[in-house]
Amino acid sequence: MKGIVPGILLVLLLAGCGKENLVIPNVPVNFSVQLTDPRMIRLSSPGGAVAFDNYGVAGIVIYRTTSGNYVAYDRCSTVNPEKRCAVELDDPSFTVTDKCSGAKYLLEDGSPAKAPAELSLKKYNTSVSGGNTLRVTN
Repeated sequence: MKGIVPGILLVLLLAGCGKENLVIPNVPVNFSVQLTDPRMIRLSSPGGAVAFDNYGVAGIVIYRTTSGNYVAYDRCSTVNPEKRCAVELDDPSFTVTDKCSGAKYLLEDGSPAKAPAELSLKKYNTSVSGGNTLRVTN
């Protein structure tokens, strides 16, 4: 039993070594937009996405999922997030690309689609009120 505790400590110590796990900073997000706003026309059907620059760490991308729900992510790439490189919408808009590293992410769930991305995009909460106002918060 004595050898088990030091062994577990060694495993935990080694698991903490290696590449530093950088995360997207937490910043206040409280953004609302009318779904009838002309900028939101791409969200009128599933698979559409729009990007905004002035919110979150590097902007926000909003995507309408295949089930018709709305999801929102910070545009800050999870590859070298200290550089705050904003992902750009691809055409078609099912993915976004980090032009700094070449990484790609799926907008359906924010997961990495192409290396060097290993972590998903930072997700924000979304809700629709009054049938017409989309709100993005954290």
